[in-house]
Amino acid sequence: MLADSLRTTMTAASGAKLDAALNDVGWRDMLDEIPDVAVPLVFRLLGETGAHAPVLNDVVTGAAGGTPPLPFAGGCWVVWERGDGPGSALDDELPIHRAAQGDPLPQDALAAGRRAVGWWLIGTSRAMLSLARQHALDRVQFGRHISSFQAIRHRLAETLVAIEGAEATLHAAAPPDDADGLAALLAKAAAGQAALTAARHCQQVLGGIGFTAEHPLHRHVKRALILDGLLGSSRELTREAGTILRAKGFAPRLAQL
Repeated sequence: MLADSLRTTMTAASGAKLDAALNDVGWRDMLDEIPDVAVPLVFRLLGETGAHAPVLNDVVTGAAGGTPPLPFAGGCWVVWERGDGPGSALDDELPIHRAAQGDPLPQDALAAGRRAVGWWLIGTSRAMLSLARQHALDRVQFGRHISSFQAIRHRLAETLVAIEGAEATLHAAAPPDDADGLAALLAKAAAGQAALTAARHCQQVLGGIGFTAEHPLHRHVKRALILDGLLGSSRELTREAGTILRAKGFAPRLAQL
């Protein structure tokens, strides 16, 4: 299956090598022909495997290609280079560099980018939840697996609810229903908040081992913090959504229930 093939590819490579491998398996063709399938699949797997590639540039620019400046939290702008040179102080695996303010992205490109990053955050959140769940099943304290402790169960359950809710908003934000990009904005905010919730609860479940460099959790936490800020943080987007709704004077129906 395509998903299994992509997962194997992402497990074996990252950065520029993964970028080239994705092009070899037809990533750009899939993005042009079946974006509603390709984007959720590829970006979710990037999060689950912990790999990275500059494919967000492809989503934002389409056939034009290139490395456009992307808005970041706090009024900053960054460029995601198509190479392996580290640039982020927080996540030193990502070749992200600060850049001068660029032109505002077209609304459809911004919405597409937010949906893509949202799926990446969902994958990262599920990776953190999987690590915490497995630790809870394996770890024994006071003669019992900590997965039997109510506090542990509550943290894992709250994380799962946040992830499932964010994923539902991403499904609802699929074009062409999201003409003004509001659904994509809310979906990205929900995905960012879900990732922050996952990072907080999973860190608590893992305890001390989750703080160590040897455990993979820290990589996903740092990745989540970077992705949350990209194209607007969950806090900024929530405020922006409030501004939009006040200007509209009503809350539009974003999903058919």
